[in-house]
Amino acid sequence: MWKARVFTLYPEIYPGPLNKGLYGKALEKKIWNLEVINIRDSAGDKHKTVDDKPFGGGSGMLLKPDVLGKSIDANIKKDEKIFYLTPKGINFNQKKAKQFSKEKVINLICGHFEGVDERILNTRNIEQLSIGDYVLSGGESASFVVIDTVLRLLPGVLGNNNSKDDESFEHDLLEYPQYTKPQIWEKKSVPEVLLSGNHSKIKDWRLSQSKDITRRQRPDMWKKFLEKEKK
Repeated sequence: MWKARVFTLYPEIYPGPLNKGLYGKALEKKIWNLEVINIRDSAGDKHKTVDDKPFGGGSGMLLKPDVLGKSIDANIKKDEKIFYLTPKGINFNQKKAKQFSKEKVINLICGHFEGVDERILNTRNIEQLSIGDYVLSGGESASFVVIDTVLRLLPGVLGNNNSKDDESFEHDLLEYPQYTKPQIWEKKSVPEVLLSGNHSKIKDWRLSQSKDITRRQRPDMWKKFLEKEKK
């Protein structure tokens, strides 16, 4: 059973959308599990203080290393991977999601304020992880993205596991356009090739569409695809 353990100051927001639809059913079937740790429970004073001003001055507050360290040490076993969700981290992508899906447990730390004391990252061997080049108010939103991306890769979660093979990013290409009934809607018809029943032509059309979309919308991916094709 795959497990996500989340360290947060706002445990009440979980499991949220992760308890709905296919993910909720997979949770009931024990295909995966979610453990939510309240960082504030490890604060030692009566006010449950978790943050303080940064040395050297500056705006904002930092999560205290003693509080976060105590929370980590009390809940994480040796050799489990720990990730701190931050814009400064390495890029989280489909390849990373596949790696996460092979782990038994991943630990996600949701930061707030101006971040965390650097010493906690070094002493606990924490890897910094980013879901994009933008700033969120906290790591909780990012944690939902990471967990969602991994869950759909777990065996038994999706109804049709083959559908994952044609999705965006699987072959360094974005996914082709999709159509369903009605065949004609607002005077616009479904492409004829999709109605032909010729699976070879449909496959070729979809590939050409994926290439065209990737070339126009993600030139960085298109370059990567061309480089792979040359090998």
